Amino acid sequence: MGKRDEVFRITRARSSLSEDVRGRQRRYVISMLARTLCVLLAVAMWNVERFVAYGALAGAVLLPYFAVLIANAGREKAPGLPSTFAIPADTPLMLGPGGSGGGGDQTRS
Repeated sequence: MGKRDEVFRITRARSSLSEDVRGRQRRYVISMLARTLCVLLAVAMWNVERFVAYGALAGAVLLPYFAVLIANAGREKAPGLPSTFAIPADTPLMLGPGGSGGGGDQTRS
């Protein structure tokens, strides 16, 4: 009992695939709504304040690129979680039918 095993909380687990896709779709739709607002602002401000209209047009042109980048930023490997197949080096091998470990007992002839 002197050796402590690392305990992982469930809150560090990755979200499910359906939740991840839903979040990506939500981020993309919000970005496209912002683009639509930029286009409407550019149209409304064209004869009032040209610099604001140009800025809104620049936002409308650049937002799709960033919207895709933001929407695709997901499902990265969760940091600090163990590998599914990580086996500690001090784990004894299971004995096979001959009573030897996985590679066979090298001391017997």
